[in-house]
Amino acid sequence: MVPDKDQHLAKKARMVAVVIAVTMLVWLGAQWLGGKLGLPTRYAFLLDLAALAGFVWSFVVMYQIWRDTRRKD
Repeated sequence: MVPDKDQHLAKKARMVAVVIAVTMLVWLGAQWLGGKLGLPTRYAFLLDLAALAGFVWSFVVMYQIWRDTRRKD
């Protein structure tokens, strides 16, 4: 692979890692805070859907990275 392409894939991988970590931390914190504040259940489901969207995006980008590493130059 070309070093420039390697750097691009590494940058994408770091971004995926950050999105997964931040999504998980925000989701856990929001669930805890929602329980403490007594927010309605519908807000918990909204937070769950937002977290799922972040994880789905991450898996799509991970698949793209994997596919790009398998592609011949």
